[in-house]
Amino acid sequence: MELMTREITHKAQEQYSLGSDMDNQFIVAKFFDPCGTWTWYLMNQDPDDSNYLWGIVNGNEIEVGSFSLSDLQNYKGSLGIGIERDLYFMPINATELWNKLLRGEYI
Repeated sequence: MELMTREITHKAQEQYSLGSDMDNQFIVAKFFDPCGTWTWYLMNQDPDDSNYLWGIVNGNEIEVGSFSLSDLQNYKGSLGIGIERDLYFMPINATELWNKLLRGEYI
């Protein structure tokens, strides 16, 4: 599966200058491990280094930070299945998503 479409890339790179400002950014994509519990919510991408992604990660804890596109693309779980993109995910304000995750809501 293609994790980054042109539209997602454009939206993520457009928000890069906002850094970690969650109030003024949207989550533009959701990636998940279909055989595990980890989920990555993409806020922005460095236009000069497309491998550098920034967003919210829901794994062992809920965190804000960077993650690597190549790590997502190259990961193969115990069943040999890679990371997937939620095709039905609708962009949401990053702070709103963060608060929902902290309340334990399903996104």
